[in-house]
Amino acid sequence: MMDDARERERHARFSRRALVLLGGQLAVGGVLGWRLWQLQVLEGEAYLNLAEENRVNLQPVAPERGEIFDRAGRPIAVNLPNYTLKLIRERTDSTEATFARLRKLIDLTPREERIALSRLRRTRGFVPIPLKENLSWEAFSRINANAPSLPGVVPEATWTRFYPEADGLVHVVGYVAAVTDAEIERDRSNDPILRLPNARIGKNGIEKSAERNLRGAAGARRVEVNAAGREIRELSRDEGRRGDDLTLTIDLDLQRYAMERLKGESAAAVVMDVITGDIVALASTPGYDPNKFVFGISTTDWNALRADDHDPLRNKALAGAYPPGSTFKMMTALAGLETGLVGPSQSWFCGGKMRLGRRDFHCWKRGGHGSMNLKSGLKYSCDVYFYEVAKKVGIRKLAELCGRFGLGEAPEIEAPNVKAGNMPTPEWMLAARGERWSGGETLNVGIGQGAVLSTPLQLAVMTARLANGREQVSPRLIKGRNGVDVPVKPFAPLGVDPRNLAKIHDAMNAVSNEAGGTAFRSQIFDDDWRIAGKTGTAQVRRITVAERAVRVRKNEELPWHLRDHALFVAYGPVQAPRYAIGVVVEHGGSGSKAAAPVARDILLRAFFRGEPPLEAYPPWIRPEIEAARKAAEQARLSTDPAGALRGQAL
Repeated sequence: MMDDARERERHARFSRRALVLLGGQLAVGGVLGWRLWQLQVLEGEAYLNLAEENRVNLQPVAPERGEIFDRAGRPIAVNLPNYTLKLIRERTDSTEATFARLRKLIDLTPREERIALSRLRRTRGFVPIPLKENLSWEAFSRINANAPSLPGVVPEATWTRFYPEADGLVHVVGYVAAVTDAEIERDRSNDPILRLPNARIGKNGIEKSAERNLRGAAGARRVEVNAAGREIRELSRDEGRRGDDLTLTIDLDLQRYAMERLKGESAAAVVMDVITGDIVALASTPGYDPNKFVFGISTTDWNALRADDHDPLRNKALAGAYPPGSTFKMMTALAGLETGLVGPSQSWFCGGKMRLGRRDFHCWKRGGHGSMNLKSGLKYSCDVYFYEVAKKVGIRKLAELCGRFGLGEAPEIEAPNVKAGNMPTPEWMLAARGERWSGGETLNVGIGQGAVLSTPLQLAVMTARLANGREQVSPRLIKGRNGVDVPVKPFAPLGVDPRNLAKIHDAMNAVSNEAGGTAFRSQIFDDDWRIAGKTGTAQVRRITVAERAVRVRKNEELPWHLRDHALFVAYGPVQAPRYAIGVVVEHGGSGSKAAAPVARDILLRAFFRGEPPLEAYPPWIRPEIEAARKAAEQARLSTDPAGALRGQAL
């Protein structure tokens, strides 16, 4: 009996343990089943996406950059096919053997090989690295024809920037070049385009200021990769959004002529529409070829540009700050009229200098001009007259008026590195130099010397506002986007009495069109196209008392860098102003000799939209103009035999 009881107890214990074990197994199985259901049903889509991301890689695709055109639709920055080579290390037998084969087919330089080897050492074996760019079509074809013997070499056709005008528009358009590490770090948008191999962005000009519009939006390619990240195949491709095409206000024909007219000088000229503010020409000489920067300029070329004393890298039209000299005198005269402190017939006697305190302030004409009023003062550019006006007006009222004409502030224009010049005040003097303002400073500013500085663009803006007479017309460079015109923004009122402006206009007309005017020899001999202007000569050094006692040396007797700057501003036609111009010729000497003829010739081209009639020029230069035209025509025919034969037949 006891044995039976013990047996039953063992069976009971076994059954309980079996139930407990079974229960545990069922619980574990239930948990596993629930988790499996959760993974497959509830979270299946999420894990499928993760797996897909491990298998499929998204890679950015650079869009085609927007192109740039002049106001007539002529191309000035375009995209051309860029035939390139890339190298994938793991697909090569050996890099040395690959380089040896490539040398027989293309011009592969030692420098390019060194750069490629350096990149290969820093890059995983299956990642392609750039090897060579800008191949000719013939070289690209040879590579493709020999592809079986070039394992690891991947030929590609992409896009590159090309500037057909070369140095003629570089200071307007700028250029693109490779992205630097510093630029990537500064990019807060994390644009993937900047991180692509061979990415290029605008470094100057419109290319830089309109970079976001021109760049477009990145596309993407979906590629299948294995567990190691190696690309297997491309699944799909989105080319992205092409950058915006831009139409500039520049007139290409006028721009070419302005650059040619200033050739050989360190100079700048800006032509502006006085109604819309359109910049139709913006020339800065000398220029440089922006195409050399696209793939990286050589050290030799870079050093040559930096060593040039005419400073081709600087955009003198926007960033060259110069004393405006006598081109500023319209501001002094207008301030006198606007404040009511000076009347148009009020006169002062010029004996060659004016005494203030213990210092003499000299007129440019040693013997003086005699009695001068507003019109004659501007016509003959008498310094003493404007010393007296500036003394009566004072610097604060003069500076306030100049602000309405764009002096002392950077013009709002679609370009980088635009200088503000300087319109000095007592507050500026104290902050900048730690000195109190003196009466002598006011006299110097009154004739455009001293601490006042302006750019050629500011001089053009000042003159355009004088010619417009009603509005503070502002400059612009972008006329349209993607074929659609950009509306001209409304301008603030100028707030100047038209009667006072009429007196300034009359005096500027006398400068250019009345005998004795400082620009009379650069007048236009067609009544319908006459211009009104003002010459200027800005000193770059102080003339000592000892020099004046003997004789002030002429500019041509001085070293080039010590000669005065030559300036001229003008608008025209006088009866219905359309264009204004500001010209600065660095160390050109006299504004009447070096700058005024340039401005006249450029404005004539703008008026006639091409070569003006010979009769529009002064009689004393017509033989020279006619001879130059004949020489140009002979040069053209010598390079165009068919044209020469047609000319003989006619």
